[in-house]
Amino acid sequence: MAGNGGGLPRRGNWWLLGLLPASAVVVGGIAFIFPHQLLNLESGDVKADALIVLGGGPEERPARAAELFKAGAAPIILVSGFGDYQISVEILKRDGVPETAIFGESRSISTLENARFSIPLLRQMGARRVIIVTSWYHSRRAMACFRHAAPDIEFYSRPAYLTYPRSQWGRLNTSSHIRTEYIKLLGYWVCHGVPPF
Repeated sequence: MAGNGGGLPRRGNWWLLGLLPASAVVVGGIAFIFPHQLLNLESGDVKADALIVLGGGPEERPARAAELFKAGAAPIILVSGFGDYQISVEILKRDGVPETAIFGESRSISTLENARFSIPLLRQMGARRVIIVTSWYHSRRAMACFRHAAPDIEFYSRPAYLTYPRSQWGRLNTSSHIRTEYIKLLGYWVCHGVPPF
């Protein structure tokens, strides 16, 4: 007797199809329960040639960059991102960073463009070690983009931790940002060849 001819699972194996949605639910649950472990990258106390602060978190990211600058993590700050560029610069100056230490590019509208547009500037500055400052849940994708675009530069992650405790996820729509971040990680990997690890 010929096979089933349609490529469908044999009788008795239909339960395998039920595993797909069940697996998706389990993986999604794990991802949402453990975003601190899966999305956040922290390099610890490192010194670098430059800090780069990414747009998208108009208060916490430049404030974190200023904190690291004053702690001696790096002597210059590159601000990257369209839209909130000027706000970031003003926060840096407000928080004690001298204007002479602030550089920037204001064209990028995505994390991938942050990397593409900033790396030539970093190379002009002679930066070989660079600390990326972004939101904690965005740090894995940011690191992946910069390492993918410039494997010759050593990148570190020192993110901002506003809304890091789960009890604060209701602020600034953090739960939604976390869910979206997983989708973007997969999208960057599939569409742009940027692996998240």
